[in-house]
Amino acid sequence: MKYFTLIYICAFGLVSNAQNYEEIKHLQLSNGQLEGALRLPDSLIFTSQKLPLALIIAGSGPTDRNGNNPLMTNNSLKMLAEGLAKNGIASLRYDKRGVGTSKIDSLNEKNIRFKDFVSDASAWIAYLNKDQRFGSLAIIGHSEGALIGMLASQINEVQAYVSLAGVGTKAADVIREQLAAQPEFIQKISGTILDSLETGKIVAEVPPMLYALFRPSVQPYLISWFAVNPQEEIQKLKIPVLIIQGTQDIQVGTKEAELLHNAKPDASKILINGMNHILKPAGLKRSKNIATYNDPNIAIDSQLIIEISHFINSLQ
Repeated sequence: MKYFTLIYICAFGLVSNAQNYEEIKHLQLSNGQLEGALRLPDSLIFTSQKLPLALIIAGSGPTDRNGNNPLMTNNSLKMLAEGLAKNGIASLRYDKRGVGTSKIDSLNEKNIRFKDFVSDASAWIAYLNKDQRFGSLAIIGHSEGALIGMLASQINEVQAYVSLAGVGTKAADVIREQLAAQPEFIQKISGTILDSLETGKIVAEVPPMLYALFRPSVQPYLISWFAVNPQEEIQKLKIPVLIIQGTQDIQVGTKEAELLHNAKPDASKILINGMNHILKPAGLKRSKNIATYNDPNIAIDSQLIIEISHFINSLQ
C-alpha cells in the first residue's frame, strides 16, 4: 500500500446539543476516504480567541473513533473527547482505515504497513492546521496510537504530544510479555515466530491456535511495526510531552511509562491510580477489569481529563 497523497477535503455535517457539538469530517485520499468527528466546545460560539485542539489516535486492531471494535463497546475515546470539550478543548477523533465509515479502495490486510497509519494521522494534522478557529494542536495517541502519534508528531507542525498507555519497548517484546502467562509450548512457538518476524522474514506455517495473532496476511504489518523503537522515537520530539499510564492496565504495565520517561527525562509523567487500559477505573480483580471493556456506561477516569486538559490548556 503506497504512501497516500491528500487530494482534497470535503466539508461536513453538523450535530449539536446544549453541551457541545460535532462536525463530521471527510478526509479524501487518493484511494478512499477517512471519516472523523470534530468535537467542539460550546465556548467556541462565544469567543473570538483561538481554541486549543487535539487529534485523538485510536489503538490497535479494528478500533473506531469512539474506542470501540466489533467485539466490545466502551466509548472510551468518545468520552475523552467529551471531557476535553467541557474544558474548552476541541478534538478530532477518526475511524482507522477500513474501520467504521473510513473506506479505502481494494484494502487488503497483506498490503498494510505501519507507516500507512502514520500517513493517515499526518493527513489529518495537515488539514487541522489549516482551520483558523484553533491555536495549538496536540496529538493524543492511545496504545498503538501512541506510537503512531509519536512518529506523526516528528514530521508535522504540532505543539505537544500525549502518550496514553503507550509502550516503551518494541512491539514484539510487548507481545512476548503478554504471552508470558500462556503455557510454555505456546510461548516457545510464539517466540520462534516473533524472532523470525523481527528479522523481516515471513513465517508461512502458523499453528491454528496462533493464527489470529500471526496469520500470514498480517505478518508484513507486524514486521513494519516491530522495526519501530519507541524509546528512540520519543527522543526525537522537540515539543512538550506528557506520558500517562494507568496502574491497573493489564495490557501495558507502568514500566512502559518508565522506559519512555527515561528515554525523554524532560517529559511529564503521570501514573493514574486504578485506571486500566481503556482509561476507566478498575479494581484489582482481573474479571472486573475486563468487564469494563464492554460497558459504555462506565465513565473514563476523571483525573485523566483533568491532567490532559491542564497540559493542553497550558500551551495557549
